[in-house]
Amino acid sequence: MSDRLTPWELIERRLDLTAQADLVIALYNHKSKGRDWQYGRALEIVARLRAPSTPVGVVSRAQRPGQAVLLTSLDEAPQAPVDMQTIVIIGNSQSFAYQGRMVTPRGYVAKYGG
Repeated sequence: MSDRLTPWELIERRLDLTAQADLVIALYNHKSKGRDWQYGRALEIVARLRAPSTPVGVVSRAQRPGQAVLLTSLDEAPQAPVDMQTIVIIGNSQSFAYQGRMVTPRGYVAKYGG
């Protein structure tokens, strides 16, 4: 989400289109000392099209010492601790929390009638 090489208007458009397409969204490079507002704005854009209860996974320092994992919701995600070593995964309309994990079914139940 760095707007150093990509204009912020284009990033916003891409976020909006991805949210409209109901895709799971992964955000990275979204907050640093010099860029602290983009993360909140990105969540606002997605929240126009997703329920407040949409699950959001926040992983900091993945596979490194100090790794932290948080499962939250779209309406609580702005308060999550994020920095340049954090990836944020926003579920789609089918995503849900189950036993502390975010699950996004691939549609096989509907396809095979199971």
